[in-house]
Amino acid sequence: MSAANQLSAAAAIARLRAGDLSAEALMRACLERAAERKDVKAWTWLDPNQALAEARAADHAGRPGLLAGLPLGVKDIIDTGDMPTQHGSPIYRGNRPFADAACIALLRGAGGTVMGKAVTTEFANRFPGATVHPHNAAHTPGGSSSGSAAAVADFQVPAALGTQTGGSTIRPAAFCGVVGYKPSFGEFSRSGIKMQCPNLDTLGIICRSVEDLPPLRAALTDGKLREIDRSTGAPRIGLCRTPIWDRADAVTQGLIENTASRLAAAGATVTEVSFAPEFANIPEHHRRVFTYEAARNYAYEYEQHHDLVSQVLRDTVLRPGRELPHAAYVEALETAEAYRRHIDDIFADVDVLLAPSAVGEAPQGHDSTGDASFNAIWTLAWTPCVTLPAGTGPQGLPLGVQLIGQRFRDEALLNVATWAASRLTN
Repeated sequence: MSAANQLSAAAAIARLRAGDLSAEALMRACLERAAERKDVKAWTWLDPNQALAEARAADHAGRPGLLAGLPLGVKDIIDTGDMPTQHGSPIYRGNRPFADAACIALLRGAGGTVMGKAVTTEFANRFPGATVHPHNAAHTPGGSSSGSAAAVADFQVPAALGTQTGGSTIRPAAFCGVVGYKPSFGEFSRSGIKMQCPNLDTLGIICRSVEDLPPLRAALTDGKLREIDRSTGAPRIGLCRTPIWDRADAVTQGLIENTASRLAAAGATVTEVSFAPEFANIPEHHRRVFTYEAARNYAYEYEQHHDLVSQVLRDTVLRPGRELPHAAYVEALETAEAYRRHIDDIFADVDVLLAPSAVGEAPQGHDSTGDASFNAIWTLAWTPCVTLPAGTGPQGLPLGVQLIGQRFRDEALLNVATWAASRLTN
């Protein structure tokens, strides 16, 4: 395995800028790794000649911009004008969008290069794609950003775009042992991304280090790089078991409690945080918003290509969403607004919350991508989230811990995540 493809995004950018690594050499190393590891099935579309041509163009231009020619994977629900966007569905096989999604245009404008399209579950929902876990092919890599997480974890690309409506960035990143970041809702443009739920869909980033996130985040927002602030003091951390704590396995529960103890020993102030009783059933309100909106956003697929939509999507999302009364949907939206205000109030006393990234290790088998419960509640809260690798479970597969920040205080969350990551790896 070439050393170049093992570089984190931040390290790769530094070498690209310094001129001691070319974009073509880095892209070639990533492509070689992808070819060696094709059994991971991380990519649904990958044209080495096109990827190398884009990298050569970056070199010819002097590797400009924040990203300086960095290769990126792109989840296959995000439009790319020069590559197919097939949404993990036979309905869109061979579909060629007219233009790049806004996020792709911004990343390319910042000097990023697109390596290829990563496998997604069907419409970023429940029905799995072909990707397997990069560390154990008998297990799911998680989803719906399956290919993005697997490709980054397997050193096939330094960073990749995912999305999250339930747990589709944080969970696969945790399962595969890498860093996942879901920003505050609305921070990243969703123009050109297949819409599932307008009140939930969020573009995310999967990478191998928290330090990778600032340049990518800057490219996707205002173009101003804000480096990690390492001068911030020890944070105030709220240990939040959440109302669904019992869904986590014993190993994960122990991991979260042990992480809280380790961070407290490193200087953090750790306190217990709980949701108010009226939000004990908040996962149900996420489910209502999810199914109601998805059922309507996939009306064309359901009505015109019914037999090409998977039965699991029809039976568990689209049909229940169509049957859900409008009043129940409105109630869920109103509850979600009150819930967000409640979460905002919690952050008066803590800087971040600590909670599970998933219920446990990546499950065995490929019929499901795992339980998104510990992600969906934060997706509904519109809060920024980061999952950090935190060792392995009893089957030797990665585990993660999730840090949740206050809405629109993403940089503060990344600062704390960097502080925590350095203490957890020592």
